[in-house]
Amino acid sequence: MSNTYLTTSELSERIKYDARVIREQLKDSVLFEGVHYIRPFGGRKILFIWERVEEEMLHGITTDSLSVGL
Repeated sequence: MSNTYLTTSELSERIKYDARVIREQLKDSVLFEGVHYIRPFGGRKILFIWERVEEEMLHGITTDSLSVGL
């Protein structure tokens, strides 16, 4: 399966939320590292996995997402 990786700015354009809202309110409360986004090569840069973010928006928080957030 191929994934689409987006920067915070690119995700912002797709979901019509300000990039700052994504970074400060959604990341780590609704969007979790390892599920919805990754930090490639252990760096600071964040890449969101579009297919997982879209699934979360369409179907709500899943049990997988909740277990990662604990």
